[in-house]
Amino acid sequence: MSQTKAAAKPLTKNVHRRRFIQVATSLPLVAGSNSFVRKSHSQTITSPKSAEVTKQRPDLSIIDYGQSFISGKWSENRVRFWIESRARIIDERNGRYEDFYQCASCKSERTFAEKDLFVEDNFDFIPLFGPEDGVKFRRKAYLNQNYRDSRKADDMWKGQVYRLRQPRACYPLSANASIRKATHEGLPIVAQTEISNKQTGLRAIIEFPIKTMNIHDTRDLYQVDTGPVPFPDLGKRYPKFVDCISLAFVAFNAPHFADFVIEDVTPILQDGREITQVRHYSRILSLSAQNRL
Repeated sequence: MSQTKAAAKPLTKNVHRRRFIQVATSLPLVAGSNSFVRKSHSQTITSPKSAEVTKQRPDLSIIDYGQSFISGKWSENRVRFWIESRARIIDERNGRYEDFYQCASCKSERTFAEKDLFVEDNFDFIPLFGPEDGVKFRRKAYLNQNYRDSRKADDMWKGQVYRLRQPRACYPLSANASIRKATHEGLPIVAQTEISNKQTGLRAIIEFPIKTMNIHDTRDLYQVDTGPVPFPDLGKRYPKFVDCISLAFVAFNAPHFADFVIEDVTPILQDGREITQVRHYSRILSLSAQNRL
């Protein structure tokens, strides 16, 4: 990024509590001072015993998505995943919250084989890691029964090491003109979409880098289109937070709502007759939200 951006306001808790999302600049990251490693992500969960947690909204400082990873601990495959998005799910009734990290998609493979590395009956593979529980999403061309494989996080590659980086500086995009300007300058933009359900007492902050941005200069408009991201169903209280998460794409062009298209079982029709079912991003949902860039 141009050195003229060096004056951008640093990320602070006071800034974060104002109603906007920070945008990461391209200022160079200095190894050590802007990175941190979590060998046990469960350490970041705030215990319900902490009285102050029930009175405060837990802040979520953005990470640098270009340089943040999760690695496994298993010596036979210390796999490293690129973090693509995360969701913080918060129980407003007791202040408990958990962070879930969705990692980049890959394909089913025979790891370290001498040849024929891709599995013939291939499937898309997306892992999601939480402090206690995780999910492996396996999507085949047909409706496979083991699509969602939930398990303890420690059982996924023997546990995780979180290698997270934060941007040295970032600033809010509080107007359409600033959003358009940052887009045209090629700056990395990070969004947070906050949703809630008063009946269940649940709230979630979905954070993601903007992969696709639409800009209408003459009308001063923008539209975000990004995914996949973790989408939490806040309409009911599940036994575990991880059970409420699906994969979705998100779109918005204003600060007060967000549209989601969620991966779900989808019928395939031919001449008005259902011939099969697959998993596809097909279930569309529009929600009131607070979007920050």
